[in-house]
Amino acid sequence: MSIGIIGSGALGSSLARAFARKGIHAIISNSRGPESLAPLVEELGGSITAGTVKDAASADIVIAAIRWSDAERVLGALPAWNGRIVVDGTNAVEFLVPGSPETRDPANPLAAYGIKAIDLGTRHSSEIFSGFVPGARVVKAFNHLDVNVLSEPETVGGHRVLFYSGDEAAAKAAVRKVIEDTGFFPVDLGTLDVGGPLASLPFGALSNHNFIKI
Repeated sequence: MSIGIIGSGALGSSLARAFARKGIHAIISNSRGPESLAPLVEELGGSITAGTVKDAASADIVIAAIRWSDAERVLGALPAWNGRIVVDGTNAVEFLVPGSPETRDPANPLAAYGIKAIDLGTRHSSEIFSGFVPGARVVKAFNHLDVNVLSEPETVGGHRVLFYSGDEAAAKAAVRKVIEDTGFFPVDLGTLDVGGPLASLPFGALSNHNFIKI
């Protein structure tokens, strides 16, 4: 199955590095166009190519490696998904401007980390995300680990645990294979309603835990 990555920031570039190390082919994209990705593609070698956002979105498995604040706008502008798999790599957080008063807000327990939780009311982020990609088969994955370790799935003689969840068995199986092929140890958390909240930053019980399967 072909893989597309929408977003070339910390998450998208880290995943591209992890795929490149295993020779997994993927198209990476961003809002600035393929030319802006030339240095990254040159660094990573032949298995990673640059394309437009529409190019990446046409893949069989599309990884949304974008900020929550951009997700509805970016994904909503794309053609119909027609049953393709979309991996929700987002977290419902707002990134604060470094040095701004908000980074010192005593009412925000996450201010020191440079983020603020977005209030979604009674809904969880993957439930809302699914509405951004009508007709897609959504799987939640690649969102709960520190992006600085995502490019190194194998470490200290073991494999980093990567949680995933979704509502459609075949879509989950396809994403599980990508996780395994990349060198992670996949752990199925069940449906989106169950696994999504468990593994979502910033308050999911399993978020930001760096488990290693030895």
